[in-house]
Amino acid sequence: MASLKDIKTRISSVRSTRQITSAMKMVASAKLHKAQGAIENMLPYQTKLNAILTNFLRTDSTIDSPYIAVRPVNKVAIVVFSSSTSLCGAFNANVAKHFVQVLEDYKHLDQKNILIYPIGKKIEENIKKMGYEVQGSFQHLADKPSYKESSELGERLMDLFASKEVDRVELIYHHFKSTASQTLVRENFLPLDLTVDQVDKKIKGKNIDYIVEPSAADFIANLLPKVITLKMYTALLDSNASEHAARTMAMQIATDNANELIQDLTKQYNKSRQQSITNELLDIIGGSMR
Repeated sequence: MASLKDIKTRISSVRSTRQITSAMKMVASAKLHKAQGAIENMLPYQTKLNAILTNFLRTDSTIDSPYIAVRPVNKVAIVVFSSSTSLCGAFNANVAKHFVQVLEDYKHLDQKNILIYPIGKKIEENIKKMGYEVQGSFQHLADKPSYKESSELGERLMDLFASKEVDRVELIYHHFKSTASQTLVRENFLPLDLTVDQVDKKIKGKNIDYIVEPSAADFIANLLPKVITLKMYTALLDSNASEHAARTMAMQIATDNANELIQDLTKQYNKSRQQSITNELLDIIGGSMR
């Protein structure tokens, strides 16, 4: 049985850990509030814009764009979003696990025909351990989402797709629903999906007669690249908000567990102390009766 001193030392140690986890939870919660505001402001705009554009492309068969071309997949690019730091529960482990599942779908391709763009230190390290070569380092984007840099990455992937160097581009990231819920998403970035099932059910099946000036071709040429790059930035914000939410929950759970452990140790300490006093009293009583 542990001595009173050992139990007291452990209680002190757990209390120190609780202070750390509690502070980390407060920091993560503050970052989450900012990240949640960013994604909640961006997502409705991006969703509606994508819905309008998708419906426009579906209703006009004369529109031609290199970004809607569906080809047999001989070469694929995968953008994977994770965090650059730990202590966020199973956030990064789930991303890595899902990434392995996606690779299974492309096991018929040579490794050189799978281009991987990791966003976040954790997934980048994981991919390198698996023996894959990464197409650049984007660790800083996981901590500080940047529209400029995410747009440059989006444009880079668009150029690869338009020049037929890759036949498909996929995104793997967490979609933020609430502080307690984040869903892993596997989404086609290119070619554009011309179904609106996931985008906006209100306009599904409707053939809206758009009036476009100066011409539909100019409209597509100017707007389509912006919509696609915006999609990359939205995924980045989504992943960032999900990371902070996961860390907030993980630190809350850790703090709650520390509180429970302190209560159990305190009970154990009081019980051991009571037992020690009882034994001493028994020794005194037994000695006086001799």
